[in-house]
Amino acid sequence: MDMLWSGWGDPAKAAPLPESVIGLLRDLLGVKPRTAGPVALEDIAVPEPGLEPAALQALVDAVGGAEHLRTDAQTRIRHTRGKSTPDLLRIRDGEVDDIPAAVVLPATHDDVLAVLRACAEHALPVVPFGGGTSVVGGLAPARRGAFVALDLRRMDQLLALDPVSRTATLQPGLRGPQAEALLAEQGFTLGHFPQSFEWATIGGFAAARSSGQASAGYGRFDEMVLGLTLATPEGTIDTGRAPRSAAGPDLRQLLLGSEGAFGVITSVTVRIRPVPLRRMYEGWRFESFEAGAAALRRLAQDGPRPTVLRLSDETETLIGLAQPDAIGAGLEPAGCMAIAGYEGTDEDTSYRREKAAAVLRECGGTPLGDEPGGRWAHGRYSAPYLRDSLLDAGAFAETLETATFWARIPELYAAVRDALTSTLTGSGTPPLVMCHISHVYENGASLYFTVVSAQGDDAVAHWEKAKHAANEAILAAGGTISHHHGVGTDHRDWYVREAGPLGIEALRAVKRRLDPAGVLNPGVLLPLD
Repeated sequence: MDMLWSGWGDPAKAAPLPESVIGLLRDLLGVKPRTAGPVALEDIAVPEPGLEPAALQALVDAVGGAEHLRTDAQTRIRHTRGKSTPDLLRIRDGEVDDIPAAVVLPATHDDVLAVLRACAEHALPVVPFGGGTSVVGGLAPARRGAFVALDLRRMDQLLALDPVSRTATLQPGLRGPQAEALLAEQGFTLGHFPQSFEWATIGGFAAARSSGQASAGYGRFDEMVLGLTLATPEGTIDTGRAPRSAAGPDLRQLLLGSEGAFGVITSVTVRIRPVPLRRMYEGWRFESFEAGAAALRRLAQDGPRPTVLRLSDETETLIGLAQPDAIGAGLEPAGCMAIAGYEGTDEDTSYRREKAAAVLRECGGTPLGDEPGGRWAHGRYSAPYLRDSLLDAGAFAETLETATFWARIPELYAAVRDALTSTLTGSGTPPLVMCHISHVYENGASLYFTVVSAQGDDAVAHWEKAKHAANEAILAAGGTISHHHGVGTDHRDWYVREAGPLGIEALRAVKRRLDPAGVLNPGVLLPLD
């Protein structure tokens, strides 16, 4: 099943906003109802593919037949850009000026090699496409005329599973639920559950350094990866002969997060764990974000660490976004909501829950029982659908994220909130800015911001200005420009500053060797030469 072309996920799961939320948007933010809905899919004017006959034939040959290359309007529209709010607003208005000329569907590593060589020979940019869930411009290459989207959905197999070593080799087109189902048949789980889980793919998780909502227990996706195979126009790179090695720099770390700029990931070997016998989630309340963050730091540094550990600030808690399925059911009491979850054996989960509860109480936490945790778990993938409903109601809703060391969390939190609030207020669309900590480490944590405002006269322009200000604030306060969304084109210029001139030149040298024709996702991750 394809994602909704003008929104997120499965249209059947969309739900209108409760009247209480619509009233809050109107009274608090001045949101006005939209006068018209999105343009109809069949009414979008799509340009001709514009591919040279020789290039078209080379692509057909590469994927083994014309049935695996598509140039129809609907397929091309569904592969246009990603799922950021500006992406959605533009596609809802029928803007397809950066639509791919064709969509190719390889089935094997050799097919991918052939496609990349054909694209290099014909100077045709190629964009790897997994679940299409990028929210940072990762699927929108710099303009160089016609380009093709390389859809990996046919590469959706579990290639190998080693129960002794607890490893599995997966193809890149597997979506999260498919991968989990295949592993569960043999008693294992990957344990990677990002908000995009239902639609994002194994290849995308690796290419963007994804981090799941259970990262406190299972780790980030890049920590799970033991090996990668990469197809490039110049050949193949295989990595991962052992779980750890001192045989020079680790090429896995160079390829993880490369976002299609160096090649196309065609298989991923990951560590796996037994399916947990028990899962439990509970809620806690803290008087302030500062107090809650201190409690999370205690658990992250000294243990015992829950599998899931997250904290919503006062605003996010008040609105109810800490539990997306419960939004509109009534404003939460004052304070900050924390969710702690435990997965594993009965003995392990009970032990960690008891010991962690003692730490949380000592840090000023008040237990709220299992109900808030259960509501969070039930609605953990609902927020993108909520965004669609907000857009339908005339509101603007978008997210951004960063990370830093624990000592810098307060400064970074304040700097980004202030940048977003002042910039959007100055544009005439004062926002509601919410934040949560969703990934914790011994030395620091992530901050995930959600912004809601009226759309105003030009929502995309207003957001571009606010996003620019937030990015500047992130770097000034010592944060990283992205914790798990990736770089794409939206963060590229700030990534260049974060990595430094010499670091970027080193990466350019890698790209020139692997992609001398410059056809791999041009302008994504690295600026054009």
